[in-house]
Amino acid sequence: MPRGRVATYGQIAVLAGMPRQARLVGYALHALPDHSPLPWHRVLGAGGKLSLMKLSVSSGLTQRMRLEREGVRFDARGRVDLTRYGWRPRG
Repeated sequence: MPRGRVATYGQIAVLAGMPRQARLVGYALHALPDHSPLPWHRVLGAGGKLSLMKLSVSSGLTQRMRLEREGVRFDARGRVDLTRYGWRPRG
């Protein structure tokens, strides 16, 4: 997905042909090696939530800072507006 756009774990699962397997997407992204070129930081939980905050505050902050550098904004509750920043693949 392009810079400044985000997708949810569930959306990626559907695109991969595995509907209802959002956790599997999370496991796969978690297993990526450090410094992976894949844009893992652009994948969020349902409702635009930073899911990494639950695992590690530092990982969640890294994700948020990367997204903010790309122009993605967070609301007062720390959520991303998926209507505005959500990725819609051509299809």
